[in-house]
Amino acid sequence: MLGPAFVAAIAYVDPGNVAANLTAGARYGYLLLWVLVVANAIAVLVQYQSAKLGIVTGQSLPEILGERLKTGPRRMYWVQAELVAAATDIAEVLGGAIALNLLFGIPLLLGGFIVGIASMVLLTVQSRRGQRSFEIVIVTLLAVIVVGFVSGLFVSGLDAGEAIGGIVPRFQGSDSVLLATSMLGATVMPHVIYLHSALARDRHGVTTDPVRIRALLRGTRWDVGAALFIAGAVNISMLLLAASALRGIEGTDTIEGAHAAVVSTLGPAIGVVFAVGLLASGLASTSVGTYAGQSIMGGLLKLRIPVLLRRAVTLIPALIVLAVGFDPTNALVLSQVVLSFGIPFALIPLVALASSKKDMGEFVNAPWLRWAGWISAGLITVLNVLLIVLVVSGL
Repeated sequence: MLGPAFVAAIAYVDPGNVAANLTAGARYGYLLLWVLVVANAIAVLVQYQSAKLGIVTGQSLPEILGERLKTGPRRMYWVQAELVAAATDIAEVLGGAIALNLLFGIPLLLGGFIVGIASMVLLTVQSRRGQRSFEIVIVTLLAVIVVGFVSGLFVSGLDAGEAIGGIVPRFQGSDSVLLATSMLGATVMPHVIYLHSALARDRHGVTTDPVRIRALLRGTRWDVGAALFIAGAVNISMLLLAASALRGIEGTDTIEGAHAAVVSTLGPAIGVVFAVGLLASGLASTSVGTYAGQSIMGGLLKLRIPVLLRRAVTLIPALIVLAVGFDPTNALVLSQVVLSFGIPFALIPLVALASSKKDMGEFVNAPWLRWAGWISAGLITVLNVLLIVLVVSGL
């Protein structure tokens, strides 16, 4: 039963995570480690509820919303969901382009084209060979990502005492709030909140047999737990690496600068492994993001376009960012802030539906899970409002 959650988990280790986590570690050391711990706990909770919704109802979250929203609100809802998907794609293509530049010196714009073409190849696997084959490819890339971002931690000189102190929630100025929000946006991904319900439904099929549903939910808990544990470990490793080996080194708040510092302090071999992990992250996550966008459009607009055409169209904004010379790392971090604003639009309907006796029947969320879901949604919303207030006030 393992597989759907591992596809969703790719979104939790995409290049936006790399930029946000390395920047946080290089600037503030272990200060924001608690954000990743909280965000990963929320991610486990959220992705399980999304998969559960798909298994129990036989519909994806976008399909349910598409049925219940009136035409105007439904189209507006689709627009915000597509903006989130576009922000995701910018991060993923930029990350892959940066990786190709680090590995082979390929110009960023050309690297963006190469990443786009490679992602089309991966999506062809999904469309022609089916979801299971796509899962196998994605899990293989996930293994490369794990090696790429965790290996450097073993030679980085981690300070365990300071790391433990980083679990205590606190901020240090408005910039740390901005980074915390981008980390949250990079870790709890709205587009895979929509997608996971479709992945679980499509993988396991539609059933109304309570015994079969219980078995699927048990397997799904293992699937989500294993996949998100790996993703969380990778994210935490990124921040710990930056905090222990890159803090105080000039220029390490960019991916290129961080890579140069990794090569300088930990050796060229670790630098190559790091860049390969970043490339795998970009390739896998941009494919999953396009897959999610197709699911969102199909559910909300009842409209499907060829996935390769969608991939070609959604590649354009990322290529524009590369062509105009906007700083790639800043673009990555800002894209994660945009993502964080899209989380409530996905999370609130999910929690409401998963907690509805009418929709879920005997599989409705238990009271503790319902409360945990609403607290998570409230925490994310409050953090975003705080960000807006701080940025507008200029504090």
